[in-house]
Amino acid sequence: MMLTKMKFDQTYWEHRYKEEKTAWDIGYPSPPLTTYIDQLEDKNLEILIPGAGYGHEAIYLHKKGFKKVSVVDLAQTALQNIAEKCPDYPENRLIMADFFELQGSYDLIVEQTFFCALNPMLRKAYVVKMKQLLKPKGKLAGVFFDFEKTEDGPPFGGSQKEYKALFEPHFTIKTLQRCHNSIKQRQCSELFFIFENTKN
Repeated sequence: MMLTKMKFDQTYWEHRYKEEKTAWDIGYPSPPLTTYIDQLEDKNLEILIPGAGYGHEAIYLHKKGFKKVSVVDLAQTALQNIAEKCPDYPENRLIMADFFELQGSYDLIVEQTFFCALNPMLRKAYVVKMKQLLKPKGKLAGVFFDFEKTEDGPPFGGSQKEYKALFEPHFTIKTLQRCHNSIKQRQCSELFFIFENTKN
């Protein structure tokens, strides 16, 4: 069976965590994202991290003084990890839910290995949902993988050309470029981006 026909549901992700099949997890916040976070000044931003996994970036934001950081994940194991590693993390901002059913309004959504873990058939739905969740002039920012998209995954790859075609009709592309500070294992295979919700 082609993997893109598989159902990447709660059972699938819980199994990945319990079997410790979490190769996407580097064990600490991603350098391209910490560099971006470090220049954010408004600590009152409503921030969402979908598919947050072990939540390294969420914990980083929390410890930097951002207290309105929500994470959503299908796997309870992942959310429990955040609560255990950061006991003062607000419980009501650890949301176990399907991203596509989430409601809310955010200033910033941080993308880190969520898009690449979705069945590629959901990519257009991802764009629409992101636009729905972002406030006017809100930003979607983070990292996409830059390698050939295949049937094997997750992670599923993609290209700068594909991302531009997907997002440009709905967002203003502020930045979409090769990361200069990726970890060694991901050098030349990551794109940093900032997309702004300014289009109707």
